[in-house]
Amino acid sequence: MFALPMLTSATAGTTEFKEAEISASGVSPKQAQSLAESGTIFVTVKRQAGPEAESYEEVFEVPYRPRMNVISVLMEIQRNPINQKGEKVAPVAWEQACLEEVCGSCTMRINGKVRQSCSGLIDRVAPLVNGSSRLRLEPMSKFPVVRDLCVDRSRMFENLQKIQGWIPIDGTYDLGPGPRMSQKQQELAYDFARCMSCGSCLEACPQVNEHSNFIGPAALGQVRLFNSHPTGKLNADERLEAITGNDGIASCGNAQNCVQVCPKEIPLTRAIAELHRDTTVYRVKKWLGM
Repeated sequence: MFALPMLTSATAGTTEFKEAEISASGVSPKQAQSLAESGTIFVTVKRQAGPEAESYEEVFEVPYRPRMNVISVLMEIQRNPINQKGEKVAPVAWEQACLEEVCGSCTMRINGKVRQSCSGLIDRVAPLVNGSSRLRLEPMSKFPVVRDLCVDRSRMFENLQKIQGWIPIDGTYDLGPGPRMSQKQQELAYDFARCMSCGSCLEACPQVNEHSNFIGPAALGQVRLFNSHPTGKLNADERLEAITGNDGIASCGNAQNCVQVCPKEIPLTRAIAELHRDTTVYRVKKWLGM
């Protein structure tokens, strides 16, 4: 597989390559031209005009370019929204912001696996085979569809409210320096603080479905984060109370799919295991009136 610098939007509609880019890649101009002209990406998009509309599939053909990601494929469709039948249609709707796998807004199902489309390189998620590539894009199934690949992730932020995913500050005046944290505590907190609420863990979790109100791994990871903070510990019991109900930690089936798909490799199973212990101790103490 040849590795070429991705073409900019200014050259997206052409097959002209800059000599400097080609020489830096180690591929001859003739090879690069051949790759761009011969490759075609067949993109199947699961579409939906609105929250109440019926879903349907639409196929587009996009010329392959080296170093393309899923976002650049969608931009090609947006630039020229003509489907495989030759019909001009409405451009596909999707979300994006940072393009650096930091915001999580571009998360979708790509060839059956949930991931971020900005970091989904075509050469990895749908490599060319005999000059063609098959790419299937679907919205996440655990969230209400707004339109096409856009979903409503309000439930994630409602769950953060439920578990009080913040550090309470009494007033806005200067409180002075906060409690010191050891380097070990800081490193562990950083792991959990990297969560970008992308929804990948909820999408992969079998316990998150239409028959369950399970709050999901993301919220549990944030309980672990804030309960380990020196100031956040003051509200630890309130967070533990919030996750001891039927929709809380008891609904976790330990499938461990969450850690498999988390783009930030957050140790969610560790958080869940430790919270099982903490909630047990909390409930026993509450029962004893302690």
